[in-house]
Amino acid sequence: MTLAEKLEQLITKRPNSYVPAHTLERLLQLPHQPDEQRLGLNWTMHWGQGILMGVVRGIMAEYGIRGPVGSFLFMNLRLLNDQTLENATGVGALPWTWPKDEQTIDLIHKGIYAFTTGAVADALVAGAPSEPVPRAGWTVGEKA
Repeated sequence: MTLAEKLEQLITKRPNSYVPAHTLERLLQLPHQPDEQRLGLNWTMHWGQGILMGVVRGIMAEYGIRGPVGSFLFMNLRLLNDQTLENATGVGALPWTWPKDEQTIDLIHKGIYAFTTGAVADALVAGAPSEPVPRAGWTVGEKA
């Protein structure tokens, strides 16, 4: 996700976001600092959330929530995690108030993170002991 963000910033000329640092600063009740002094906080929040949420995706894979559907569900959890922390601390704004281009960029970055993390988790985690048995229905033919 970070690599994709940096490539996107080269193209769009979008500046670095310090929202993760502002959020962590508020969560830890640290004194306000200028953005230039927040790089460590930014990385801590950015990578820390990624690692902790990656554990969640591993647990999802272990319990059989795998593949593209699991990654799509996980993308929504990742977005919910960000928005909950950012808005609960008063740092963020509700996503539907953002400009459309910022909404699109955020969804693309979170999608890259979610589907990459999902592919890794699905490959590394053994998963549920058995796959679901196909049931008769409109997508699976009945057996005679």
